Amino acid sequence: MNEAETPEGRDRLPRVDLYTDGACSGNPGPGGWAWILEHPASGKVRSDSGGERLTTNNRMELLAVIRGLEALQRPSRVHLYSDSDYVTAGINDRMASHQAAGWRRSFRSSKKIKNADLWKRLSEAARPHELTATHIEGHSGHPQNERCDQLAVEAAREAANLPLPEAEQAEQSSLFE
Repeated sequence: MNEAETPEGRDRLPRVDLYTDGACSGNPGPGGWAWILEHPASGKVRSDSGGERLTTNNRMELLAVIRGLEALQRPSRVHLYSDSDYVTAGINDRMASHQAAGWRRSFRSSKKIKNADLWKRLSEAARPHELTATHIEGHSGHPQNERCDQLAVEAAREAANLPLPEAEQAEQSSLFE
């Protein structure tokens, strides 16, 4: 058990607020993700965004959280705020059971959950932290959520100009032969 997993260790962890959003133009289509990290004790704020040429909105929502957690340089008490029920309910209600079932729908199912690769990556990124997830209403004037939305939409626009993944290029070129 590491220090962050003990009650005494959790009390010493710095608190950070993580705001995230994902966007997609078409589903699938070009997508973007964005995060804002705030450290209330120091007032420091960091943000980042990026995108992919062909993805889904749920993948961008997950990737925003993953990238935000991966940006942290030490274990922290992370308060995540997202407008995605998929993300917040997944973290709060389903992630542990899906992980225990080998990222399958249940112990008896052979079917993997959707986006199992990203849920697994999210679990790894969250491991050193004490993570709580709170759902906030999107497009309701919440300043950090609105900013994340702007960054994610812009990243999706920029991603539309990226080359298609190789598998998609081959599929599209075969349509014209």
